[in-house]
Amino acid sequence: MKKNLVLAGMMASGKSTIGKSLSKQLGMQFVDTDDVIEKRLSLSIAHIFEIKGESSFREIEKEESIKLAKKEGLVIALGGGAFMNNVVRENIKKSSFSVWLDLNIDEIFKRAKMNKKRPLLNNSSKTNLKKLYEERKKIYSLADCKIDCNFKNKNEIVKEIKKLYENK
Repeated sequence: MKKNLVLAGMMASGKSTIGKSLSKQLGMQFVDTDDVIEKRLSLSIAHIFEIKGESSFREIEKEESIKLAKKEGLVIALGGGAFMNNVVRENIKKSSFSVWLDLNIDEIFKRAKMNKKRPLLNNSSKTNLKKLYEERKKIYSLADCKIDCNFKNKNEIVKEIKKLYENK
């Protein structure tokens, strides 16, 4: 059984970008939970938040994340809040190697502001983002390992994760 490789972390931390590169290098399928949810509902994440609300979105995110965690041989980019859910986290811990992509708030804010698809950041301040990060980092730290993504390029991060995954 080939364990899944799950990337957790804040929105705009690079989970999808890193995940796509890792999947190619490891010969595994890449899946982004946000993409799965958007396909399932035929709506963007922002519209799901708008129409159904965050709690409804989180329930769908939980279902899809657990479903993916039960499969094998995937590189999974979790939505920023998915790892916060205890049930999701327990399923991931059983079946996957989890990596927290940690990035400083200034860089996250800069990247996230360029992407209007992030409902928790629309009309949000750096102060709110910092508060969200402070709340989440305690949970993200429960991942199998943490990668400090500051001052590293994509290839360096991918190489570091690949080595950790292959030597787990």
